[in-house]
Amino acid sequence: MNYIYKLILFLILVSFQYSFGQFYHKKQVLNNENFDKPPLSWGYFLGFNSYDFNFDYVNNASDIQTKKSTGFNVGLIGNIRINDYFDIRFEPGLIMSKRDILYDYVDFGSDEFIENIHLREIKSTYIHFPILVKISSKRLNNFKPFLLGGLSTAINLSSKENSLNDNSLGEFRTKRNIFFYEIGFGIDFYLEWFKFTPSIRGIFAINDEHIPDNEINSPWTSNIKHMKTSGFVLNFTFQ
Repeated sequence: MNYIYKLILFLILVSFQYSFGQFYHKKQVLNNENFDKPPLSWGYFLGFNSYDFNFDYVNNASDIQTKKSTGFNVGLIGNIRINDYFDIRFEPGLIMSKRDILYDYVDFGSDEFIENIHLREIKSTYIHFPILVKISSKRLNNFKPFLLGGLSTAINLSSKENSLNDNSLGEFRTKRNIFFYEIGFGIDFYLEWFKFTPSIRGIFAINDEHIPDNEINSPWTSNIKHMKTSGFVLNFTFQ
């Protein structure tokens, strides 16, 4: 995961260096000067994600740990222009992630790690439907910073919500439909032939995602009050 954080930091530094460099230079020739004028515009994005789980517990006990990994995003963009500073964006996409959740040995009366008991691998494939408000600054030469935020819903194709098997058979079930709120920032760069936009966005689930095991006293789920996704996505947009 360290290289993802380094990549994010590098992109932020490069973006701000480029932005400040253009800000302090004389006015330049504008690329795609009328790019943002049409009421509708389209594009696509590619990117990465790092998803986590946040747990709330019924009783105080040892925390459930989450081991994160890097996932992949791909999707389309539909942009509706309101004015020079506000846009509405629809960004349907596919988000793939994998998380391992690790239980403490004491929850099972054990003093050694047994993978098929203490570890659950949760793979998620989300069909993601965010509707976002984009709030932009005034364009400065060939770049324009912005903030964005909004709500989204996702269908988890890997949820196994309707499966009769539970953790007693090695299957951690999650809900199929998830709702999120999102907030982030980015910078539009107006290049000669297209607009390129790196952006970073935090994604936070609103509803509980776990499905309790069939056994009411299950050591895997009985102490979980809420389990919610949180994480970030790093997208590279081309329009």
